Amino acid sequence: MQGACVLLLLGLQLQLSLGLIPVEEEDPAFWNRQAAQALDVAKKLQPIQTAAKNVILFLGDGMGVPTVTATRILKGQMNGKLGPETPLAMDQFPYVALSKTYNVDRQVPDSAGTATAYLCGVKGNYKTIGVSAAARYNQCNTTSGNEVTSVMNRAKKAGKAVGVVTTSRVQHASPAGAYTHTVNRNWYSDADLPADAQMNGCQDIATQLVYNMDIDVILGGGRMYMFPEGTPDPEYPYDVNQTGVRKDKRNLVQEWQAKHQGAQYVWNRTALLQAADDSSVTHLMGLFEPADMKYNVQQDHTKDPTLQEMTEVALRVLSRNPRGFYLFVEGLAPSKALDSKSYTSILYGNGPGYAFGGGSRPDVNDSTKDPSYRQQAAVPLSSESHGGEDVAVFARGPQAHLVHGVQEETFVAHIMAFAGCVEPYTDCNLPAPASVPDAAHLAASPPPLALLAGAMLLLLAPTLY
Repeated sequence: MQGACVLLLLGLQLQLSLGLIPVEEEDPAFWNRQAAQALDVAKKLQPIQTAAKNVILFLGDGMGVPTVTATRILKGQMNGKLGPETPLAMDQFPYVALSKTYNVDRQVPDSAGTATAYLCGVKGNYKTIGVSAAARYNQCNTTSGNEVTSVMNRAKKAGKAVGVVTTSRVQHASPAGAYTHTVNRNWYSDADLPADAQMNGCQDIATQLVYNMDIDVILGGGRMYMFPEGTPDPEYPYDVNQTGVRKDKRNLVQEWQAKHQGAQYVWNRTALLQAADDSSVTHLMGLFEPADMKYNVQQDHTKDPTLQEMTEVALRVLSRNPRGFYLFVEGLAPSKALDSKSYTSILYGNGPGYAFGGGSRPDVNDSTKDPSYRQQAAVPLSSESHGGEDVAVFARGPQAHLVHGVQEETFVAHIMAFAGCVEPYTDCNLPAPASVPDAAHLAASPPPLALLAGAMLLLLAPTLY
């Protein structure tokens, strides 16, 4: 759920009338006991002072504090509870901070400039990626000399494996912040480059994905930007709107495969899971849609992997590197779950859900059950606007205690770099990570166990798209 004013109508009064309030919650002793237990846990909390062998950044794009709250409520109600009291997994992370999200030239940012901040450690301008604020939006000639380096790039230089997993196109602004330098977030392929940008030598984002750095695992959408114009899509071979779009006639997937021995490209779930079991695969690219991946409720699960499956595959491949890994995981659009109430519990201040009803209110009794239902909006816009409020950062693992207070968004990148002892903190003087299983043991273990292998976990929840 993106920015704007969001109103959560919790319906607690109705639930009170239905007698759903647990009797124990009427007793002050219940709350005192709960708080005392939380205090006891807090007093025993000790920071992990070693370096982090692995660093994992989860980005819930659009998952601001209101959405986290709504998710907590929904989870509880699906389990027969009121909802607000039900903890999420991220609620168990011991360290939380707030991050200020503005771009240098905008108080309300976009996910391009913010990606530069939390992935590179430098604030940038609106709609630019991987460049400092000295670079100007859409002005190609301001790119050179203003490039900034991502933590992922520095981790690769330090000998770690690196990966990108996203439910968006892999050329989207957020994942692109890990590898690209561009003054326009929409230059996905050469077909999107204006003449002056081509003349001045600016490269499209898809080309930079292949050539800017050596990324071991790339999983998401974005097939059409990698293939020559008119190339039929393997999943939608008869849809002329899903074909390749590159006017330079380059096949970037083939070029990527030629760069790496042991590189494998897949475009469906079956091939992805097979590649995960193949120990000879050193580099893996999976592109599962022509552009962004489908919402989970709209996926064909025989062909489309879930975000969880993509993440687990990435962990299995990256964990083969004994020096550790850096992984960026993005969920572009957290699911908007619906319940049986005829009027929704979420109201957008603006967006495409405005109903032109000639003065009458819309009948939403049936439409809310449609997975494609658009939440109601008070002001009509083609898309919902961003929020400029601070966003939450949840952390656990080595050096996670550094996540505290209210910080600039750039602080996130510097925490990751310091925890991993990569540039500019190669002299971090941190003790070596605690003993972790070797690659063979990790390969034989359930993938989630790799998360515990000396990893620093960060979850960044911005109200952006």
